[in-house]
Amino acid sequence: MKVIETGLPGCLVIEPQVFGDERGFFFESFNHDKLAAHGLSPAFVQGNVSSSSRGVLRGLHYQWPNPQGKYVSVVQGEVWDVAVDIRRGSPHFGEWTAVHLSADNKRHFWIPEGFAHGFVTLSERAVFTYLCTATYDGDADAGVRWDDPSLAIDWPVAEPLLSPKDARAPLLSGIDENRLPVFMP
Repeated sequence: MKVIETGLPGCLVIEPQVFGDERGFFFESFNHDKLAAHGLSPAFVQGNVSSSSRGVLRGLHYQWPNPQGKYVSVVQGEVWDVAVDIRRGSPHFGEWTAVHLSADNKRHFWIPEGFAHGFVTLSERAVFTYLCTATYDGDADAGVRWDDPSLAIDWPVAEPLLSPKDARAPLLSGIDENRLPVFMP
């Protein structure tokens, strides 16, 4: 397993060791002990799978309170995955990082608690999986507008397909600070 730092502290790319031959391949998608050796030991309590067609953008989502850390990957197709630091008091507040995830590259992306998360589908269809450190809490469910000019995320799709909820998400500057996660150094 290879752990790769991104431009945003705490957000990590995990490349599993893949064993393959003419029959196919095998890899560990999650190994607590190996991640713990790199200082990461999340306790997952919920797993989700979504399927999206080309151009669908989901996000930028987060929960507060009851934040979720997410360990995400793609088992079919490809996506461009984004994490944004929205923790009040963080030295990286408003900064983002992105990772290309695909069934071919078999990468995983760790997004810690307190970050907004979203992705856009680049292939005809993508099946996206994620393990979460907290269960879904409808009362804590929140979002940031995907095209917030203050974030200046360089999405690879100009006119994505959005849910009504995502289309009306507020700009980061319009969110009451009590509805944003808190940076814990």
